[in-house]
Amino acid sequence: MDSRSRARARAQVNHAGSPGPAQRPRSLTGAAVVQAVEAAGVGAASVLAGVDAGSGLSYHADSGIALTVIGIATAAALGYVAAGLTRARRWSRTPALLTQLFAGIVSIYLLQGQRYEWAVPGLVLAAAGFAALLVPPSMRALSGSPSPPDRRV
Repeated sequence: MDSRSRARARAQVNHAGSPGPAQRPRSLTGAAVVQAVEAAGVGAASVLAGVDAGSGLSYHADSGIALTVIGIATAAALGYVAAGLTRARRWSRTPALLTQLFAGIVSIYLLQGQRYEWAVPGLVLAAAGFAALLVPPSMRALSGSPSPPDRRV
């Protein structure tokens, strides 16, 4: 075996282990988009909390600052999970599902508090995120299992 053949074999082995954009299902891309939108929403809410804390509208200035810092860190973490979904990383499935669960619960509380402008989009995103993560192509891509054989005869 010459050096070119060995290099080609190594490249095929290295490339086969990592799913590329062509192998990533559209549903997984949709889940990543939902996760990124949720990250942006948490970031926006954190900025609003920071503005309220800075202008003295927060119940306590210290708690407003703490909520802002926690919210910005959470938005960054959600963005990291969205990047993991985009790359079809196995570790991203559980945090993404938990994000959808938490977003749904928080949206229900917002709905009960008649904050429809935040509740309705949150519920829609949570439902879309769950659906995109739980369809079989996404589950296969995030679990590392091979796709089912083609049964056409």
